[in-house]
Amino acid sequence: MRSVSAGVLAVVFAGVLSLESIAQQRGQGGIPVAGLTPAQQLDFNDGSRAFARDYRVEDGLGPVFNDESCGDCHRNGGGSNRTVRRFGRIDERGDFDALAELGGSLIQARGIGSITTVDGTHDFNGEDVPVESTVTTRRRSHSILGMGFVDAVPDAGWQALANEEAVANPETAGRVNIVLDLSTGRAAVGKFGWKAQVPTLMQFSADALLNELGITNPLFPDESCPQGDCFALGFNPAPALNDNGTDVDAIATFMTMLAAPPRGAITEEAAAGEQVFLQIGCATCHRATLRTGPSAIRALNRAEFHPYSDFLLHDMGSLGDGISQGQATGREMRTQPLWGLRTLNRFLHDAQSRTLEDAIRRHDGQARAARDQFADLDPDRLALQLAFLRSL
Repeated sequence: MRSVSAGVLAVVFAGVLSLESIAQQRGQGGIPVAGLTPAQQLDFNDGSRAFARDYRVEDGLGPVFNDESCGDCHRNGGGSNRTVRRFGRIDERGDFDALAELGGSLIQARGIGSITTVDGTHDFNGEDVPVESTVTTRRRSHSILGMGFVDAVPDAGWQALANEEAVANPETAGRVNIVLDLSTGRAAVGKFGWKAQVPTLMQFSADALLNELGITNPLFPDESCPQGDCFALGFNPAPALNDNGTDVDAIATFMTMLAAPPRGAITEEAAAGEQVFLQIGCATCHRATLRTGPSAIRALNRAEFHPYSDFLLHDMGSLGDGISQGQATGREMRTQPLWGLRTLNRFLHDAQSRTLEDAIRRHDGQARAARDQFADLDPDRLALQLAFLRSL
């Protein structure tokens, strides 16, 4: 965090607020949590600019990548219907193989084109799903709004939540995905990504810079080999570390300070619909209220928030995407938070559901019982539940 002298804060802060307003009007900003200090507000705006930055080849973009900017997929920190593709295969023992030697499991769909060096010319093209793959899926860019609250819940809190579910409802209980925190070198609870495969917003930032934009950084210093061809990296026009950690930190700070999606109007129908939501078992996984631990950001400090998710892994049966990451199996998915649901027109990880009803009917595995009760709702109770969901 930067240090700003008290004598200039009042003047600078007014300018920062106007910059934030301009950024939002351009579709590049985001709404911060309430109560930021002037210095934190400055950091938020620095992060907003880094988040919206368009990287160029000379900055280290690529040599294979998916987009030039974080904001291409996450407008104002929200999600979009943009998808990326993942692939792999199930081996003879029934285990998932990410086919890393062929560039898996994430497809980088674009390349920086033809590059000529003293050693010759190489064409960097986007990757394709190899014929060896037996599993492929698309994953939608989900919202990162309010994720600072999630990051502020200590690991012990997620462990306690998983234990609580195991006692109260063992048949639908979720579990944590234990992954490696690259900043500490220690095991940690994963919370971010469709498989809860990333433990912190700092690592989420660094991971996305490398894997979506091709920007190497201290946590991910090695380029992805295009389609597994590491020899091609000899033609990489920007082989040095692309980001010294400045952008990783700025983007992580921006995401940390993003406000949660605002709730829509809570009508009588929406309030009654939430009771239906509870009665048929949806809230077993889509938990309405969680609580953060200590935080230097006032709005995140020991605060209640309402994501309608437990952020744990659940066996989703046929709704699983077939991809294993960390301890998450191909059948398991992290419970997606429902806040901000009213702004979406595509649903689930693959963006293939165009209605809430279809998204719910595709639930399977541990969610099957709630799905079946939803399917049995009479028209009046169905309308109430949908009114509730459309208020989130």
